[in-house]
Amino acid sequence: MEAVGHPERPGLSGLPGPAGQPGEVLGAYFDQRALSVVIPRPVADPAMRIFLLHHAAGSHRVFADWVQHFPVDWEVCLLEAPGRRRLSGLPALQDARALAAYFAEAITPSLDRPYALFGHSMGAAVAYELTYKLAELGARMPSWLGVSACRAPLLAAESWRGRPVHSLPDVELRTVLAEMGGMPERALSDDDVWRRIAPRVRDDFRLAEGWRPRVARVPVGLSLFGGADDPVVSPRQLVAWSEATTRPAGRHLYRGGHFYFLGRAGEIVPRLVSEARRYGAPSR
Repeated sequence: MEAVGHPERPGLSGLPGPAGQPGEVLGAYFDQRALSVVIPRPVADPAMRIFLLHHAAGSHRVFADWVQHFPVDWEVCLLEAPGRRRLSGLPALQDARALAAYFAEAITPSLDRPYALFGHSMGAAVAYELTYKLAELGARMPSWLGVSACRAPLLAAESWRGRPVHSLPDVELRTVLAEMGGMPERALSDDDVWRRIAPRVRDDFRLAEGWRPRVARVPVGLSLFGGADDPVVSPRQLVAWSEATTRPAGRHLYRGGHFYFLGRAGEIVPRLVSEARRYGAPSR
């Protein structure tokens, strides 16, 4: 894998739009990009910002109980993908690079100081693509990247089921999601709720399962997090992330499955902070 460079900032006109549409379609998305950055605890002059990226079929609220466990001088920014909550009027982006480009525009005004990225599952894939995109744009780079419960770029094409999850019939899809965890029980058991969220769920899994990353090493410290009993991402698929960075950092496996961190923010967040401080480098 080659290392990512910092070429002169290109324009966005060639960027793929949602569902393969032209790049101009993204104009409507960028008009609302500020809504994608949720800051539960604003900090006047933060020493660090950390951007947290959620999983497929999820939202920024999966990290809501994390905020209180970060240092008081860190500003925690929860990124929200289009197609949910405040951005429910926008179609979900079905391509990881398009979503990364959208987030790159959303966070650029906040890159005036050191910052880190952390993504869970689909969010980890998008965080990797976001790091790559920021390098392409010549923007300030993250000092650290945390990757959670996501197959490494070189193994992204491997499937954990014989059939893509996004194409499963409703009954089977709901069963799979229940087995994975991470979704409210009512979202899966209430038919009316399910009908409202099913298209977005499928779009998210289409993005995650269709991710075919560029082969490059990102020049940031990269730490790994996962569940030892994760049925979706094996330890082998997780540790292969060491081939996607010029600066491999810590590896951390916890008891539990794909959502090993639920209810354990007081244990997980201090480890993230420790990793970012130990392996992060001053971003320029």
